[in-house]
Amino acid sequence: MKFAVTIDPNINNHTIIKYAEDLGFDRAWVPDSQMIWSDCYAILALAATNTSKIEIGTGVSIPGTRIAPVTAHSIGTINQLAPGRTFLGIGTGHTAMRVMGQNPMPVKEFREYLRVVRALLNGDAVDYTFRNRTTEIQFLHRDRFYLNLDDHIPIYVAANGPKACEATGAYGDGWVTIGGDADEIASRIEQIHGGAQAVGRTLKDDFRTSFLTAPCILRPGEKLTDERIIHEVGSWVTTELHFFYEIWKKAGEPEDLIPEHFANIWDQYISRVNKFDLPENARFRQIHLDHATHLVPEEKCFVTPEAIRACCFVGEPEEIIERIKEKEKAGINEINIMPMSDEARKVYRDFAEFVLPAFR
Repeated sequence: MKFAVTIDPNINNHTIIKYAEDLGFDRAWVPDSQMIWSDCYAILALAATNTSKIEIGTGVSIPGTRIAPVTAHSIGTINQLAPGRTFLGIGTGHTAMRVMGQNPMPVKEFREYLRVVRALLNGDAVDYTFRNRTTEIQFLHRDRFYLNLDDHIPIYVAANGPKACEATGAYGDGWVTIGGDADEIASRIEQIHGGAQAVGRTLKDDFRTSFLTAPCILRPGEKLTDERIIHEVGSWVTTELHFFYEIWKKAGEPEDLIPEHFANIWDQYISRVNKFDLPENARFRQIHLDHATHLVPEEKCFVTPEAIRACCFVGEPEEIIERIKEKEKAGINEINIMPMSDEARKVYRDFAEFVLPAFR
């Protein structure tokens, strides 16, 4: 089992990756969302030159905002600074696209994007279509080391649907997920292997399966309604709430898409959204305010014990260790944590002190 952090991409706080390295974390993921945070590649460049062991990469890069050759070129440049410890996390773009009022990239288009990026990072020439014109492209001047393609750059794909999981198997070196019980995880891993077999691949034993969550180490006597707990995991709980709302709204508001752990506050949240002062076609700017990094004060009421239990790893150390072992049995081999930004260093330290030793 490996352990990772996903940071708040603030260029003024890039040293948090060095802090995570010093605590013993294996990997640091830097999210890519242009309307919310600092540029992920700028942060990765700073992290590359200020760390020596921790693996660093995008968590996750967004194909809808960067054409495939640019993404390959950017991560290849980081690999020149941090050779052999650079990775590319990539997904269809839930928040980065929705925060502009756009939809994530369709899976068919995403699969083609992965094909091009994988070939370019392998150093190959590849057919690439841009504005309906297809040409063969390949990186030039490899001998001048503007970027590093000699050290393999793994691609870790964020995917949940069957077709996206199949694309992960076809082109990925790993998979990223944010939820699901053991049966759901096993089903998606099976789809990933099926996607690999369909293109003649056999996934290696080091295929990475990363589970993203927010943790909080409870002290004896603490309750899930305590302020400290809410302020460590609240941003993650509301991020999941926003995600499920977007899916529910896009699908035509079906009852069966309301998660059970949000059912008791769902109407209250809908009422909040309907009272936003922006018109409906611009509300995405308010829905995703403080995405994944801070808790909007007005949304504290949605961070209920039911939601915390469902979305986060919260408990005394032995409970969290047991939950991690359960994920490991289901096929997960990396736990990736993203606490609220203001609490991140404290949560990293708690996790390193009380959880990591059980797996070292």
